[in-house]
Amino acid sequence: MTGAKVYLKLENLQMTGSYKERGALNRIARLDDDERARGVVASSAGNHAQGVAYHATRLGIRSTIVMPTYTPLIKVTSTRRYGADVILHGDSYDAAYAEARRIADETGAVFVHPFDDPAIVAGQGTVGLELLEQNPYLDAVVVPVGGGGLIAGMAIALKAINPRIRVYGVESAAMPGMKRSLEAGHVVSIAAQRTLAEGIAVRRVGDIAFDICRQSVDDIVTVDDEEIASAVLTLLEVEKTVAEGAGAVALAALMAERLPVKGKKVALVLTGGNIDVTVLARIIQRGLVKDGRMGRFEVALPDVPGALARLTDVVARAGANIMHITHNRAFIRGPLGETIVTLELETRSHDHITEILGVLTGEGFNVTAS
Repeated sequence: MTGAKVYLKLENLQMTGSYKERGALNRIARLDDDERARGVVASSAGNHAQGVAYHATRLGIRSTIVMPTYTPLIKVTSTRRYGADVILHGDSYDAAYAEARRIADETGAVFVHPFDDPAIVAGQGTVGLELLEQNPYLDAVVVPVGGGGLIAGMAIALKAINPRIRVYGVESAAMPGMKRSLEAGHVVSIAAQRTLAEGIAVRRVGDIAFDICRQSVDDIVTVDDEEIASAVLTLLEVEKTVAEGAGAVALAALMAERLPVKGKKVALVLTGGNIDVTVLARIIQRGLVKDGRMGRFEVALPDVPGALARLTDVVARAGANIMHITHNRAFIRGPLGETIVTLELETRSHDHITEILGVLTGEGFNVTAS
């Protein structure tokens, strides 16, 4: 599918569903007794939150997590389940970050930064060490980029062991903070935008990560939400693994041919699998439509007994399965004795949709496909 030999680093199978617990544990493990007594506070769109909550609770340390109000419910629920006090605040990560900093200053709790901390960066770098332990002959590694902590730690580890390995970063096209910063030559803040990859939706990348990326990362590319959704669906269907939007951007970049990796041995980091099931359902449905495995038809029928039965019989003979059917009598512009029937069909392909349209038209139905 990609023209490359692809290996997947399944960080979505970590205890908290994300690589983030690596850095969180490394930072929390360095707390002295006084800091442990004061507890920790963090800001996060979800995965860092769960990593901090899980390891703080495991080590007997109180944790408070501030999360943006748009954070997927599964991440909020999981963070609470791991033992943290969760506060929903603000409509962006920056607002949650400011509130967490305020709480830390007010209470004396230790702030655990999600990416701009040497201990966090070092902890995330263990992903790179494991990759080369498992496969020392990799030509390239592709890494999702939000604040930059993961790619910074991995780049240090990978390049130290194999200076020839290529390290590529992938951002959401909606919020390409690292790409814009590298182009400007300094860290810049970008406007907050909604994206399917909310886990890497960061307005300002870390200073530590920026300096490392400028020296050790070979390129940063972007992918849009449609490409991310397609990658999520491909991982689900082909690899039988669930990835959140941020976790699927590396594959999205390969599928969109953004990177020069054809014929190469390439590792992709699937950074997390904490996707809301309602979002996953929408991705699946839109993917089915895009692939021609779902089709919608509007058919004008005389509002008389037997008309619908005849329509469904023709659809069945055309080899389609009716998933949903609705009648519309009131909101139409046709004759009073007419009804519009909307059919959502399970189909095999775009060619099958065209075939069904032809069969219905041939049987005398006034039909349009949408």
